[in-house]
Amino acid sequence: ASYGPNPICKGCLSCSKDNGCIRCQHKLFFFLRREGMRQYGECLHSCPSGYYGLRTPDMNRCSRCRIENCDSCFSRDFCTKCKTGFYSHRGRCFRGCPPGFAALEELMECVEGCEVGPWSEWGTCSRNNKTCGFKWGLETRTRQIVKKPAKDTIPCPTIAESRRCKMAMRHCPGGKRGRRPTKTKDKKKKKKNLMERAQKQHSIFLATDKTSQ
Repeated sequence: ASYGPNPICKGCLSCSKDNGCIRCQHKLFFFLRREGMRQYGECLHSCPSGYYGLRTPDMNRCSRCRIENCDSCFSRDFCTKCKTGFYSHRGRCFRGCPPGFAALEELMECVEGCEVGPWSEWGTCSRNNKTCGFKWGLETRTRQIVKKPAKDTIPCPTIAESRRCKMAMRHCPGGKRGRRPTKTKDKKKKKKNLMERAQKQHSIFLATDKTSQ
C-alpha cells in the first residue's frame, strides 16, 4: 500500500497511514525518518548515511552514529567512513592525523608514519672543516629514524638541520687565519707584479739618466 507521494509502507509487516511502517519484514531495518515536524517509519535494506544497522531479536533498527563527522559506522562508537575532508583513525574522524601518523589521501585514513628520535645537541661551529679563522660558521644537529613508515610513499621528517653560528676563535693559534687559498694567491701575485713593475721602471730611469750624462 502507498500513502501520498512516497511508498512508506513498502517492506512493512504493519503500517499506519499517518506514521508509516511500524514493524518491518525479516532482515530489513526500521528507520524513523523525520521531515520537519512530521516523522514516519520506513523499512530499508541498508541504513542511510550517519546510521548503522543494529540487529535485535525484536526488530532490526537503524541507529544514529554518535561519532562527530562520521558518514557511516560499524557501531555506535566506531566510524568506518568519515565525511568529506576528514580522515578516519581508529574509528574516529579528524581534520588532520594525530602525531606519529600520516594521511593516506587515496583512502582518507591515518596510518603509522615515520617515527624519529629526539634531536642531538648542536655540533661544533665550523667552516671549511676548521673551527677557527672565521667570524661565522655552521653548526649541525641530527636525529635517528626510530620506526619506518607503514607505506614507502610516506616521507620521513628531516633528520639533519644546520644553523649559522659565531666562531669561538676568530683567529687560529699562531696568528693564521682561515683565508681562502684563491684570495691568498691573488694577493701574492699582485704583490709580485707590483715589485716587477717597480724594478722595470727603476731600470728604465737608470738607463735614461746614464744616456743624458
